[in-house]
Amino acid sequence: MTLSTARTFRAGLVQLRSGRSVAPNMDMAEALIRRAAAGGAVYVQTPENTAIMELETERLLSEIEAEESSAPLARLQALAKELGIWLHVGSLGMKLASGKAANRSYLIAPDGEIAARYDKLHMFDVDLAGGESYRESRTFNPGAKAVLADLPWGRLGMSICYDLRFPTLYRALATAGADFIAVPSAFTKQTGEAHWRVLLRARAIETGAFVLAACQGGLHENGRSTYGHSMIVSPWGEVLAEAGEDPQILLADIDLALCAETRAKVPSLRHGREFEVEIAGAKVRPGGKAS
Repeated sequence: MTLSTARTFRAGLVQLRSGRSVAPNMDMAEALIRRAAAGGAVYVQTPENTAIMELETERLLSEIEAEESSAPLARLQALAKELGIWLHVGSLGMKLASGKAANRSYLIAPDGEIAARYDKLHMFDVDLAGGESYRESRTFNPGAKAVLADLPWGRLGMSICYDLRFPTLYRALATAGADFIAVPSAFTKQTGEAHWRVLLRARAIETGAFVLAACQGGLHENGRSTYGHSMIVSPWGEVLAEAGEDPQILLADIDLALCAETRAKVPSLRHGREFEVEIAGAKVRPGGKAS
């Protein structure tokens, strides 16, 4: 039975293992979205790179389309409308006029219309141990703004994967009224084992918000391994649901009244202060130069 009252709803997270071909990825995503909706979820989130996991820039750009002609997006809009759910597509690659792509998250309303779009702000340009290296900025243009959206139960803050490492974004979302924050991801296995769980819990604790994070999981066709362990975390930092590595769904009942209760206990969002940083007598503003 669907849980949905003034401040409560059932959330569903879809964990995938997307490959290099769009059609089978979309078939798997649709099957799991349907299963989540059948389980009572009225908000369903998929992970980053829902339609394709591709590291080669030229091949990716040959597979994706501009938003107005995107077949995966149209299919997901039709599915949201059919099921009558809020469908949060973790991200789809969208071809841009610049010759690059946007790593773009979509919130689709139950009528099938796009309620919000968010382009990933922070590009994953890293060199990990063992020669594992990524240069997301070669393929994607970064976004330029944080995005929130009002749903029937509360306000959603949007983010994607590597954004998780930038706490100022999450504080900004929380101070703008976010009750729950989405972190659809394709976290690498190496970084996920070290940091995924603690970062998700930290972002929930710091913001007093629910954190919902659908993730890719397992060894992908492109040779990349992602961590999985999709997770739902309460404002107090409690893990309410956690997946393993294989494709699956997670369901949890969310009571957004807990956000206000948590923030009343520890009102850190109201206690932030401007400050300067002093180094050996030189005063430095955060992010600035010595004066």
